[in-house]
Amino acid sequence: MMKTTALIYNRQNIYFQLFFWTALFLFGIARTYDDYHGEIFKQLMIYNLCHWIFQVLAANFIYFFLMRHFFDQKKYIKFILYLILSLYFISVANRIFIVDFAEPFFTNEPKNSLFSIFTDIGYLLFHYTFPIISGAFIFISMMFFMRYKDEKENTIQLQKEKTELELKSLKSQLHPHFLFNTLNNIYSLSLIHSDKTSQSISQLSDILDYILYKGQKKWVSVTEEMNIIDDYIALESLRYTHERLKVTRNTSIKSANFIPPLLYLTLVENAFKHGAGKNLEQTEIKIELETTPQHSVFRIQNTCNYISDHNEKGIGLKNINQQLEHYYQERFTFIISRENNIFNVEITTPSQYD
Repeated sequence: MMKTTALIYNRQNIYFQLFFWTALFLFGIARTYDDYHGEIFKQLMIYNLCHWIFQVLAANFIYFFLMRHFFDQKKYIKFILYLILSLYFISVANRIFIVDFAEPFFTNEPKNSLFSIFTDIGYLLFHYTFPIISGAFIFISMMFFMRYKDEKENTIQLQKEKTELELKSLKSQLHPHFLFNTLNNIYSLSLIHSDKTSQSISQLSDILDYILYKGQKKWVSVTEEMNIIDDYIALESLRYTHERLKVTRNTSIKSANFIPPLLYLTLVENAFKHGAGKNLEQTEIKIELETTPQHSVFRIQNTCNYISDHNEKGIGLKNINQQLEHYYQERFTFIISRENNIFNVEITTPSQYD
């Protein structure tokens, strides 16, 4: 994966440099052609080509070596020092190249001595260093922009992957929690050799199918979630008599909304575990769902006839809050309250969100 990314980056860099430096060279020729013609134009084109070659070399050296090894490492004094020295020696090399290799093709004037080339700072600065700096500055600016864009995209991608891993971790916490409680229910039935054992296994099979397949999706419809909740209620109801448990369910579905899978199921499971599972007296569980084109509202309450804060610290509720933050950021409400012996939870989420 890293090799592939590096190859793509190198290929993009080559294409960009070919386009950028070719465009810069052609622009220089076009600007010269407007002012000069004939033999003078040919000479100027040779000069432009010589300057262009050293612009390419200087810009790449400054960006890929000096910027990476000194500027990016916050060694600013060394960067400035080496930048000045580099521009000086590149300018000297550019002038030597023109004097020794370019000018002999179209002039018979005496060559400048090496001493004059190295010591004529003013001439080097205005005729060589400034052209090199101008091309390098545009190139480095565009490279920085592309680098910033790539880093931003990589940061977004890494954050997305991190979020997905965290969500998978949260779901892996939920599944064992849910299965542990359900298997305990079946175990209880098997101890008394109940005929309802096979029925409970069938109900569990449907729920496991939902967890394994639907639970791995990002979104499920509220209808699918409520159907599996019906299976869960039927499974849990096998354990209790009507005197011990009363479940009421009211739904008003006016819009086919979507939610993260297992969101509501976890709350229902919590209500059974900390309601009927702990109360010796009758437990009443009320489930309400309302969907509109704007939002989905799920409410659940259960009687809780014992003094404990376990409901508010359980794995299930913490898990739900974390998932809501990942899926919806701040566009949701998650209300937990307890009044006397009634424990209430309410979730409001947008109808569609991604």
